[in-house]
Amino acid sequence: MSIRRLPSLVVLIVSCTSLACTQGGDAPDPTPATNSIDTSTFAAQVASTDMAAGRDERVQVGVVSSTQDAGVQLLSYGSVQLSFAFLGTDGSGEPQEGPATSATYLPAPGTDDAGTEPTLTNPADARGVYQAEGIVFEDAGVWRATVSADVAGMGPLKLESNFVVKVGSTLPAPGDRALRTENLTMDSKGVEPVAIDSRAQGDEPVPDPELHRWTIAEAIGQHRPALVLFSTPVYCLSQFCGPDAEALAQLAKDYPDRAVFIHIEIWNLNTPDEKIANEAAADWLYRDGDLTEPWLYLIGADGKIADRWGPLFDPAQVGATLDALPPMEQG
Repeated sequence: MSIRRLPSLVVLIVSCTSLACTQGGDAPDPTPATNSIDTSTFAAQVASTDMAAGRDERVQVGVVSSTQDAGVQLLSYGSVQLSFAFLGTDGSGEPQEGPATSATYLPAPGTDDAGTEPTLTNPADARGVYQAEGIVFEDAGVWRATVSADVAGMGPLKLESNFVVKVGSTLPAPGDRALRTENLTMDSKGVEPVAIDSRAQGDEPVPDPELHRWTIAEAIGQHRPALVLFSTPVYCLSQFCGPDAEALAQLAKDYPDRAVFIHIEIWNLNTPDEKIANEAAADWLYRDGDLTEPWLYLIGADGKIADRWGPLFDPAQVGATLDALPPMEQG
């Protein structure tokens, strides 16, 4: 199965590598609002996908700037204000006021998070999103997110980004029975190492082999919780997959008796021109011609999905969730 999909935030960053980000396109494309800063150089994008009406959602939003002098920069650190408005089932309705909250900067694991106020940064130094939790969208259809921030050295900024909320989840979601997946492991026969982890290029071994010992099916069959990351560290254009995989490896070291830890590489054949999705990744994440990643899933000992995070997660939050689980029996 040959599939390719750029995450929405990646599309935004790539499109901003021209002279500037500009307004344009139909919903759900980002559309900057009017304010004191020249918003033709900024764009916002809701990075979260597969959101459904009537349930608590984590909403992650990225903000990008692109100018001829500074190039592409990301808004990092501190917090921003988020407000939402419902635009109807097709996006043509009058805005109806929805939830409003503060969103806190969530850095990609291992990147700089020392700043205290929203600041434009080089993606090589700091990259991440702003996250709000417990957001409930009452209706399915097109919604508008308004991002308000006071940018260090620049002043107030306001941007808008439209996105879709569905009637129900397309991908496996909390409360669903987890798929009993026979994902690739270190014991899989006739498999190239890069199909297990895209970092195993050439003669490089599979890093963190402890993340490739178990299948999801085995963990469910033994009634063990499983923390499962779907990501492609080498080919992830958002540059979130590698930090996510490294954070998963650290969680496995910190909480070895709380869960089984599994990394599932997205691609089976890693070539520059074409990538074939691993069956496990496709079963979980491929829907309607699209594949979104990275995703982190927590599967309970009962075989049900307890939580999920994407595209970024807070290792401290996930660690606290793991710490609350009872120790597993050895063996």
